[in-house]
Amino acid sequence: MNTLLFSPALGIFWVCFLFAFCFLSVHVARLAKIGREFQKQNATKEQNEEPKEQEEATKKQTPPPQTQREPSYYIVEKKRRAKTSFSEPKEIRFK
Repeated sequence: MNTLLFSPALGIFWVCFLFAFCFLSVHVARLAKIGREFQKQNATKEQNEEPKEQEEATKKQTPPPQTQREPSYYIVEKKRRAKTSFSEPKEIRFK
């Protein structure tokens, strides 16, 4: 009789344990992924900042040449309105 009462309690324990384990492992994996992306962004920012400082120093010394930009054109399509009235349906006759 005692083992019958112990079995459901053990099952509930394992269900709770597995839920907590899966929940924590998923969130740890997500945080690790976010951390990796953050480190990559910081590394690329640091690499990009060093050349920019050198470029800024050279730009201050020599002014850029004056060039006239060509105009840019955009193609814009008008939105079509939904039909408010429909024509009569066509009748199809099979022979």
